[in-house]
Amino acid sequence: MPDPSFNVLGGALQPCSTKPMTGFYRNGCCDTGPQDRGQHTVCAVMTAEFLALSKYLGNDLSTPRPEYGFVGLKPGDRWCLCASRFLQAHEEGAAPQVNLAATHRRALDIVPLEVLQTYGSAD
Repeated sequence: MPDPSFNVLGGALQPCSTKPMTGFYRNGCCDTGPQDRGQHTVCAVMTAEFLALSKYLGNDLSTPRPEYGFVGLKPGDRWCLCASRFLQAHEEGAAPQVNLAATHRRALDIVPLEVLQTYGSAD
């Protein structure tokens, strides 16, 4: 069961993406709960730079994995990222843009609001 769905701005959590379908619960939102150990709470807009960094760090998000129903991401796609991976990308200078209205408030457990706002938009 997901935690209550509020975003980092204090409002109702907005959908991140349904094409491709994202979220730990694959419901299109960056909901989280006890089962989501990675805190997939940051709704990010993929960039080539971030996808390359993620692949380099061992999480290849760009290669399709049909056996898992994963089409592979490309620049411009929205995806619920682990908050710690987003913070790491920020520290490496390769953080993607963030949809603040679709980023779960639990992201704030790991990423300061000021950092999210640096990359953020409300849509």
